[in-house]
Amino acid sequence: MSTPAKELCRLGLREAGAGVAAKAISSSELVEASLARIQATDGKLGAFLAVSADRARAAAKAADARAARGERRSELDGVPVAVKDIFVTKGVPTTAGSRILEGYLPPYDATVVERLEAAGAVIVGKLNMDEFAMGSSNENSAYRPCHNPWDLSRTPGGSSGGSAASVAAGQVHASLGTDTGGSIREPAAFCGVVGVKPTYGRVSRYGVVAFASSLDQVGPLAREVGDAALVLRTIAGHDPRDMTSSTRPVDDYLGPLEEGARGLRVGVPREWLSGGLDPGVEAAIRAALDTYRRLGATLVDVSLPHSKYGIGAYYLIAPAEASSNLARYDGVRFGLRAEGAKGLKEMYAESRERGLGAEPKRRIMLGTYALSSGYYDAYYLRAQKVRTLIRRDFDEAFRACDVIAGPVTPSVAFRLGERTGDPLQMYLADIFTITCNLAALPGLSVPCGLEAGSGLPVGLQLVGRPFDEATLFRAARALERELGPLPAPPEP
Repeated sequence: MSTPAKELCRLGLREAGAGVAAKAISSSELVEASLARIQATDGKLGAFLAVSADRARAAAKAADARAARGERRSELDGVPVAVKDIFVTKGVPTTAGSRILEGYLPPYDATVVERLEAAGAVIVGKLNMDEFAMGSSNENSAYRPCHNPWDLSRTPGGSSGGSAASVAAGQVHASLGTDTGGSIREPAAFCGVVGVKPTYGRVSRYGVVAFASSLDQVGPLAREVGDAALVLRTIAGHDPRDMTSSTRPVDDYLGPLEEGARGLRVGVPREWLSGGLDPGVEAAIRAALDTYRRLGATLVDVSLPHSKYGIGAYYLIAPAEASSNLARYDGVRFGLRAEGAKGLKEMYAESRERGLGAEPKRRIMLGTYALSSGYYDAYYLRAQKVRTLIRRDFDEAFRACDVIAGPVTPSVAFRLGERTGDPLQMYLADIFTITCNLAALPGLSVPCGLEAGSGLPVGLQLVGRPFDEATLFRAARALERELGPLPAPPEP
């Protein structure tokens, strides 16, 4: 008797892959279950901007044929996944959540898309996001907001809100997002899944629609730590088409996964737990830290004194880079072109006015101002100096510890519409995640429980040394194994 579709959707990534390998289930069954789940739930969730059903069915059929011949490409072969709509995908609409790219069909695939498909993973669609990855709530999507599966009145986080919501709701077994200032870790925490921002340069950015080139990084979201480790191992590695891609060999993330927390030195930054956290979030974080102590880890007091300047530095550097990267959307090359303009300058202005939303415009103006003559030294250059100081803080902290642990966000998922009128409050949602990007370090969010009052997920953030994702996975898995999985969110 075949497994019910709902049960198939709740399988972990590796569990689903093992089922295909054992011929207990087929890739076609998994894909049909995923497509049915999307059809049944996405009207309320809004996690997808495009579903590629025919392409997915063809890929599943090919995966089943490989399985029958005993020629599976990897543990991912035949398993349904989805990617944020910031990754160009050949022949599939790619909008970056913006009207200015509405209808754009790329002629090539992003490197991470190529690597997923080379491993046999079945990409079923493109996921909702804040426009050009600018936002912390997914409410900046030009198409529709995404909702949190735990409470449809609340945000799933951003900018990779669709990536987190789709995994939490059982629509796909894993997804890809991007993280510029916390845009994987924050939605992972809000939706109760695992999210990983790798070291800058660990994963190719070729084919990723750029927001801030020195900060953007691609990473996986999954329901289990081991599943996220498998996806990262699949997409990581040098890419000659990306000049910022590291040539350093990729570690075996799964090998040390079960080594536990005993002997680990876990740094706890005093600045992260010195106020500003909601009581329920702080209680869950401190309980997780106590769990590490019980498991044999040593908690070490560390300091990140310049972290308080992270928000200010980030919101000068990221908009400055965005003002340059988004200059290409002018109505000439691709995407929206304003018709009826009287001249070239008018066409530029009208195309950008119609195609770009409020948040990209705000950041473009801020970034252009910060780079302008007379202000570059006062703002942008000073922010880059602060960035160096933040990196030095982490270097000093890692002399005393192996990983750094603390909150992902100051609160659990907030209500949709609650912060849209106050951009500063929205920006402050990333106060604990931004420094990881500024320092180019790997970061991970792992569920550490439900807030007592709201019953919503809380995420613990782990930050590691450059290219030491293996230790992050080991530490996260130790906590996951001890605490057990979160319950499934309620049905939408």
